[in-house]
Amino acid sequence: LVNSTGTLHVGDEIREINGISVANQTVEQLQKMLREMRGSITFKIVPSYRTQSSSCEIYVRAQFEYDPAKDDLIPCKEAGIRFRVGDIIQIISKDDHNWWQGKLENSKNGTAGLIPSPELQEWRVACIAMEKTKQEQQASCTWFGKKKKQYKDKYLAKHNAVFDQLDLVTYEEVVKLPAFKRKTLVLLGAHGVGRRHIKNTLITKHPDRFAYPIPHTTRPPKKDEENGKNYYFVSHDQMMQDISNNEYLEYGSHEDAMYGTKLETIRKIHEQGLIAILDVEPQALKVLRTAEFAPFVVFIAAPTITPGINEDESLQRLQKESEILQRTYAHYFDLTIINNEIDETIRHLEEAIELVCTASQWVPVSWVY
Repeated sequence: LVNSTGTLHVGDEIREINGISVANQTVEQLQKMLREMRGSITFKIVPSYRTQSSSCEIYVRAQFEYDPAKDDLIPCKEAGIRFRVGDIIQIISKDDHNWWQGKLENSKNGTAGLIPSPELQEWRVACIAMEKTKQEQQASCTWFGKKKKQYKDKYLAKHNAVFDQLDLVTYEEVVKLPAFKRKTLVLLGAHGVGRRHIKNTLITKHPDRFAYPIPHTTRPPKKDEENGKNYYFVSHDQMMQDISNNEYLEYGSHEDAMYGTKLETIRKIHEQGLIAILDVEPQALKVLRTAEFAPFVVFIAAPTITPGINEDESLQRLQKESEILQRTYAHYFDLTIINNEIDETIRHLEEAIELVCTASQWVPVSWVY
């Protein structure tokens, strides 16, 4: 009730409850007192006169889903804010180490509430991961004493490894910018979901707007192949040298030849005033999510499986791979499109690109400062 009516604010001091002094009382004692009271409750408050500067507003993009109703750690479930991956949250207060106060940027009522701090969320995820590791280790152990001791020592030694392996994500600080043109369109998705067809269609329909970076390869050119048309042909030594100099976004080998996309080819597309289209692996976003490449990241999800109609094994594999990608990398996605019908997917994508280039948008604060 207090949270919804806004009668108490950060920094306010409760002096009396129903005429009873509560000076020097702990939070637990206050909660117990309030639970035992019946009827109307009167507070005597000393308001906080600390001014909060509106010019120091902080906004973050949520990188995980949170439901306070399912959180046993939150001190008051009703005071929590439920949010999804990608929601923009205005941070009101970071005074408490475990619980920040914030409100959803697009919320109609504008009510502030509690959200877990990054430290608390990282601790929670790490504890869950370590407990899972512990259970897996226990399942493979014998009940005999000597073996159990060996397991215990091994488990303790792996604590740090579990923390190091976790890619912990919580919130990303963002800032709202006026409309600007994104430089790169990144298509993510499971292998075989249709990204190549979407990419080729966009380039064919809009050659004055989109282009694809020509890959480099170490294989010898075939008859009538022209250097720089479909491929740039380079020596193996030259390509290895460029890879060691971090000049490639992605690279790999196929049939004893190496193939790769150089960052310089992407920059040349940008210099021509075109949007570079990339269908890459998610790991490439660690390089691309910068102001230099300003990517619009679109996840092409697998078609919906309809029982009794499209249940073949290849579609199920596609669906499973798509779910894993979405679960792991959803915090990077600007847009998700389910590819149930390819022409509709392309139309949706064209409209989204037009909108993102003509409307104000939230971007990582690192793109600006």
